[in-house]
Amino acid sequence: MTRAALGAQTSTGWAQGGIAAALGDDDSAALHLDNTLAAGDGLCDRKAAETILAAAPDAIAFLERHGVAFDHNADGSFAFGLEAAHTRRRILHAGGDATGAAVITALTQAVSATPSVTVMPDTEVRRLIVADDEIRGLLCERHGQPLALATNRVVMATGGVGGLYETSTNPSGNFGQGIMLAARAGAALADMEFIQFHPTALATDIRPLPLISEAVRGEGAILVNENGERFLATTPGAELAPRDIVARAIAAEIARGGRVFLDARQALGNRFAARFPRLPQSAQKPA
Repeated sequence: MTRAALGAQTSTGWAQGGIAAALGDDDSAALHLDNTLAAGDGLCDRKAAETILAAAPDAIAFLERHGVAFDHNADGSFAFGLEAAHTRRRILHAGGDATGAAVITALTQAVSATPSVTVMPDTEVRRLIVADDEIRGLLCERHGQPLALATNRVVMATGGVGGLYETSTNPSGNFGQGIMLAARAGAALADMEFIQFHPTALATDIRPLPLISEAVRGEGAILVNENGERFLATTPGAELAPRDIVARAIAAEIARGGRVFLDARQALGNRFAARFPRLPQSAQKPA
């Protein structure tokens, strides 16, 4: 069940960046893990990260089987991109900067075509019914009417809390309802101090803010302030340092009253629109 239509109001659908998978001839799951642990700065669950990254090639194959057309080079090989904290080009994109939309479209079609899956749109879960420390069902609201469903298994995929913030690149519907449902049912919550903000977004009055893909920096764009200073130049990794480092550097420039620009003139120039076709559109106000 979903509060919106199937595949709607999801951060995934807006994701311009790609999916990291160690599929290149010069790459390995072990190196991918090393990069991940380094970026995590000692806060990663190593076992979980190792399991997830080892499964990445199979996940890519699964998405391809369900119709996601990742970008390829002229010779048929994957067109790998580079993003922050990665020491190899291992990022797979679809449609240049439309990876999330491609994934959502393909999986929505696959779910809709699966007879064993019943989709209940416009249905909001209000509470997990718990008795004797076991899940017994769901209390929902659909079309303004209460609805109870009996079940002993629930999987929640509800997004985060980005919608609570004014300056966010997340859908406004992501306001932590899944976390609330889990907490009320007695689940143990972990790492609640972490909220991910994408480091680069357009400074406009559009809400949510139009995101600027990390892949733009992966293609060589640099961050400069209003004086033209490349303020990450001496930072290890520079613009491709881990996201928390880049985000803090940008925040520091803004906090001192400065302005921040993402300069892709040298790196991409007039190739920008071809490499990132959706980005110019995302900056336009809806009619």
